[in-house]
Amino acid sequence: MPKMKSNRGAAKRFKATGAGQIKRAKAFSSHILTKKSTKRKRGLRQGCLVDATNLKGIRKILPYL
Repeated sequence: MPKMKSNRGAAKRFKATGAGQIKRAKAFSSHILTKKSTKRKRGLRQGCLVDATNLKGIRKILPYL
């Protein structure tokens, strides 16, 4: 049987942690930044983990992550 293909767009956006969880970047940090507070923009720079509700779908499109 051939190898499964990873979704290449998703592969660039998600990385696995050592514990097997999936980390992602936060949204809303690329433009229209003048109305956002400094505290909010600083928080958007931090990464976070993928929520459990979305984990199944991401594991499906990234079989080797």
